[in-house]
Order: sequence, then C-alpha cells, then structure tokens
Amino acid sequence: MPREQFQRQIASLQDGVLEMGSMVERAVDRAMQALMDRDVVLAREVISDDREINAIGFHLQNACISLLAQQAPMAGDLRMIVSVTAIMSDLERMGDHAEGIARIVVTMQDEPLVKPLIDMPIMATRANDMLRSAVHAFIEQDVEAAYRVGAADDEVDRLYDQIYADLIQVMISDPTTIEPSTHLLWVAHNLERIADRATNIAERTVYSATGMLPQMDVSSY
Repeated sequence: MPREQFQRQIASLQDGVLEMGSMVERAVDRAMQALMDRDVVLAREVISDDREINAIGFHLQNACISLLAQQAPMAGDLRMIVSVTAIMSDLERMGDHAEGIARIVVTMQDEPLVKPLIDMPIMATRANDMLRSAVHAFIEQDVEAAYRVGAADDEVDRLYDQIYADLIQVMISDPTTIEPSTHLLWVAHNLERIADRATNIAERTVYSATGMLPQMDVSSY
C-alpha cells in the first residue's frame, strides 16, 4: 500500500473517532435534557440512537484490523492504530452510559424528584467538556491538553461525591425516597464513568504521541 494512501486511512480513523465522539457528546446532552424535562420520548430516542454509535465503533474496529493486516505498521503509526481501537471501545461505553441515563428516565416516568437537579447538570457539562477535549487532544496529539483532561476529572469526582452525600442524606431523612434517590445516584454514576473514560482517552493520547501509557498524575496541571 502506498504511503500516501496509508496516511489517508490513518486520517480516516481519526475522522471516525471525531465523529463518534461528537455522537456520544450529543447522546449525553440529550439524555440529560430528557432527565431535566422528564421527556420519555426523547429518552427513548437516545436509547434507539445508541445503535448508530455502536455501528461507527464496529466500522472503526474493522478499519483498524484491515490496516494492521495490510501494512504491518511500526512505531508511531502502530501506536495510533492501537490507540484508536482502545478509544473506540471507551467511546462505545460512553454511549452505553448515556443510554443508561435515558433508560433511567424511562424507568422514572413521572416519579417526583427528591431534590432539585443543580449539581448533576453541571457534572454532565464537565464530563462532556472532558470528552470533547480528550478527543481533540487525540486528534492533535497534544500531550499537554491530554493531561489537562486528567486534571479536570477531580472536579467531576468532587461533584459526584457531593451528589452522593446529598442523596444518602435524603434517603436517611425519608426512607420512602430510597427508590427515586437510587435512580438519581445511577445517573450520577453514569456521568462519573463518562469522565473516567475521557481520562482513558487522554492516557491513550499520551501513549500514541510518546510511547508511554501513564496513570494520569495531574499534580502539576
């Protein structure tokens, strides 16, 4: 395979990651909007649309396998392809987390909220910001930007801890709220996992660019 054609296919993989990342970001936004508006119809659309995210992931996986088989790439090109396979898996799981939020909305139906949704939308925004930044850091092979994604996870974890503590207190104060509180805890858990997987993508960016796979040490960022 000519080098120019190979590089075009590498660029196509990057475009696929960008497309898949955008689809996941939109799924998270729509799932949270469904929660805020108690919109079961929108939630069902998010659930249905997850198949499109999975289809993109399947296409990327096949493209990676094809390149590995045809070109036997070395060094940076090999790291790039291997990283795409890992990132595709994380994005697919992020889509599943968004779908999970939507399924919770369907389960809740008209169930009353046990507390105002204040911290949770902020948490969702932060997680989606991390997702967007992580994908762009990978496309640009920007190591410093990747480390900043890791640093941002601290804020998401803080918000999760606050939501968790608040909901536990609600359940202690009124045991009849245990089920609806648990539903909101699962929403927060899904958001926390999205942020964690954005950090995974950031780690893969460092690996792709440098050959090292760090556990994000964000003390200097």
